[in-house]
Amino acid sequence: MNKFYRVSASMFLLGGMIFFGVGIPAMTAEKSSPATARGTNIDAKVDALLKQMTLDEKIGQMTQVDSAALTKKGDVEKYFLGSVLSGGGSDPPKKDNTAQAWANFYDGFQKEALKTRLKIPIIYGIDAMHGHSNIDGAVIFPHNIGMGATRNPDLVERECRVAAEEMAGTGINWAFGPCIAVARNPRWGRTYESFGESPDLAVMLGPAAVRGFQGKNLTAPTSSVACAKHYLGDGGTTDGKDQGNTQCDEATLRKLYLPGYTATVKAGVPTIMVSYSSWNGKKMHENKFLLTDVLKGELGFTGFLVSDWAAIDQISPDYKADIEKSINAGLDMIMIPNAPPKPNNYVEFIKDLKELVNEGKVPQSRIDDAVRRILKVKLQTRLFDHPMTDSKFTDQVGSAQHRAVARECVRQSLVLLKNENHVLPLKKDIKHLHVVGRGADDIGIQCGGWTVDWQSKPGMVTHGGTTILSAIRNTVGKNAKVTYSADGSGKDGEGADAILVVVGEMPYAEGEGDRKDLSLSAEDLALVKNAKQSGKPVVTLLISGRPMIIGPALVASDAFIAAWLPGTEGQGVADVLFGDYKPTGKLPQTWPRSMDQVPLHAGDAGADKALFPYGYGLSY
Repeated sequence: MNKFYRVSASMFLLGGMIFFGVGIPAMTAEKSSPATARGTNIDAKVDALLKQMTLDEKIGQMTQVDSAALTKKGDVEKYFLGSVLSGGGSDPPKKDNTAQAWANFYDGFQKEALKTRLKIPIIYGIDAMHGHSNIDGAVIFPHNIGMGATRNPDLVERECRVAAEEMAGTGINWAFGPCIAVARNPRWGRTYESFGESPDLAVMLGPAAVRGFQGKNLTAPTSSVACAKHYLGDGGTTDGKDQGNTQCDEATLRKLYLPGYTATVKAGVPTIMVSYSSWNGKKMHENKFLLTDVLKGELGFTGFLVSDWAAIDQISPDYKADIEKSINAGLDMIMIPNAPPKPNNYVEFIKDLKELVNEGKVPQSRIDDAVRRILKVKLQTRLFDHPMTDSKFTDQVGSAQHRAVARECVRQSLVLLKNENHVLPLKKDIKHLHVVGRGADDIGIQCGGWTVDWQSKPGMVTHGGTTILSAIRNTVGKNAKVTYSADGSGKDGEGADAILVVVGEMPYAEGEGDRKDLSLSAEDLALVKNAKQSGKPVVTLLISGRPMIIGPALVASDAFIAAWLPGTEGQGVADVLFGDYKPTGKLPQTWPRSMDQVPLHAGDAGADKALFPYGYGLSY
């Protein structure tokens, strides 16, 4: 923050005028940009910067590199990189995954950017999928499917405000969210990233998320640039295949998948990420009609488009041709990760794009338009004036106040599907409650994918949260007995007054989460069956990223709750179980009776035969 950069025999820009000087007084890193002069508007600043930029500097702004792909941190300066990101698992060195380590990590890249001739800061991106979820100790919220069940825009806004505040504590200023996909087939492994099956939910909650991330003004110290994703139709692929093909006519595409983008553009979202998927066989990353004509033209989107992770590589086997097609289609920034088939290929990207411009295959006007959009977003934030981490926010990561917001999100996200004989709420003075199921005492399982690591895993993946079992023990009276068995074995449950069974899915993310069969596992069904045989009331809690085929478990349960992927604050689950909060959640997806009904949506023929309709949810 206090490092000085001296300019000698150099040129810099102030208020649109060019100055040459020797021994110009030192400028701090936070005041070093030539584009921060007062009295000039953003467009004028962008024009002034563009006039001074070389082709190499412009192409650098269009290049985003994963931190794990940078062979040398100094390449940020050498290639004038416009952006760095941390994908799932791209953590600081030595896996030092604290908020302070992330702040130092971010500042290191930013210092390299500020060494460049024009001192244009990088914008740093991260998948803040359900909170600042790469950071150990950050607050992890319910995934979007649970937030869709709340039907509460104000709560979604509060969720994303917390995420932005925790991002500020690590310096990172660009959230790859909200995901406003409309998930139409629960076989899709990204279903939980969607608010639900209806475009109405994307329209209702997408803008709220944008407001939460960005706050009232992007220049505020805790504001983060939002990124709506993944444009367009990613939730409608055939058989729910990730990165697959959405087959429908244009009218259907516009009816189901476009409204969320129309709403978030109106809400001021400055960036949009393009989808891996195709529309009727054409990759979205080369679809000029949808990217330029519809999004930038018809919808009036003035921000910039960023590609997904190595997504342009999928257009064809010819990488240089992929660059040509994607940039000419309207992509403004290309995300380049450390991943097959071309790891660490940002140097190749830069070389190829420069050749394409010199060959006349990518117009200079397209380059200038892309860079103009990128610079405009950067100038709309406080990046130029305050590029480094503000340390006063670092200690707020994982704070009690932030966890209280997440707890409220959990409470409102739970959907009560069955409650025979008013088994719920449980009494806090219950003499003996027996809890079974691995997911009852596992932070990793209740958080799901995109938690610290990309696919995540069971176990203590992050610290500072509360498991469901711990929350139950925090809630019951001092004379109540709570016993636990992960696999249902042992005799601890003998004489219990009620049995809580926690079943569901292990953590997963995109690709690996695609499933042909959504049935509960044989092990989970056995847990519920054995609990039923005890003759005691059985409450089943399902932890999942989507509706599952639960028929036998539902029949064997006296009460059944869809808890989705609640995140770190298991206390919100206990609040509902013991009546401190009456359930209000409503299904964001039609719940199928069998795999023969998948996919099934409200309004479809046969929707009345679903196990539970869209919007269903009981209370006490």
